[in-house]
Amino acid sequence: MSAESIQAMLRTIEEECHFTGGITGRFTLRQRVFDAMATVRREDFVPDELKPYAYDNNPLPIGNGQTISQPFIVALMTDLLEPDPNDTILEIGTGSGYQTAVLAQLIKRVYSLEIIPELAKQAALRLQHLGYDTVEVIASDGSFGLPEHAPYDGIIVTAAVPRIPKALVEQLTPFGKMVIPVGRPPLPQDLLLVEKFGDKITSRSILSVAFVPFTGQGQA
Repeated sequence: MSAESIQAMLRTIEEECHFTGGITGRFTLRQRVFDAMATVRREDFVPDELKPYAYDNNPLPIGNGQTISQPFIVALMTDLLEPDPNDTILEIGTGSGYQTAVLAQLIKRVYSLEIIPELAKQAALRLQHLGYDTVEVIASDGSFGLPEHAPYDGIIVTAAVPRIPKALVEQLTPFGKMVIPVGRPPLPQDLLLVEKFGDKITSRSILSVAFVPFTGQGQA
């Protein structure tokens, strides 16, 4: 893909920010996030037959009933975490590894959980091949987080849950953030920003979204 395709994707993200800014409160995103989106080649994370559509602002199927999220949603969710270079973030739902790679451009360490072993193996090999050595992909049910490496400065969930998992909230740092779609597909879900302030937990709806359902045991 050409640099023009990437620039067109970035312009579309900017346009979506302006269009949804009255709802999300974000009329633009941090330049660091745009830089990360420009650096990660989305074509490396989609099936060969879909590479011509890699930079379209649409979700795309990646097999096993899963999708890669549209670029605007990836950028928005990343920005909501306000990632710092020294952060460690837990991702629930690796998929093809695209969101993982974007985060890896911005922070110190990413732990990513994927419940489908085949996808976890493919994503781990892909990210390793692309040189992402600050990422660890683990085949695991994300309902219970990853307590052995907690607490996390941020947690990002890329599948729709019927309720916020208590275990994930507990694994945030005292001032951590979590971005998570809550609701039951096929109905639209609320993309929530959950923030921890010591013992106080707040959440607010950012945008109506549509994600594949979370399949972990802890979210039955």
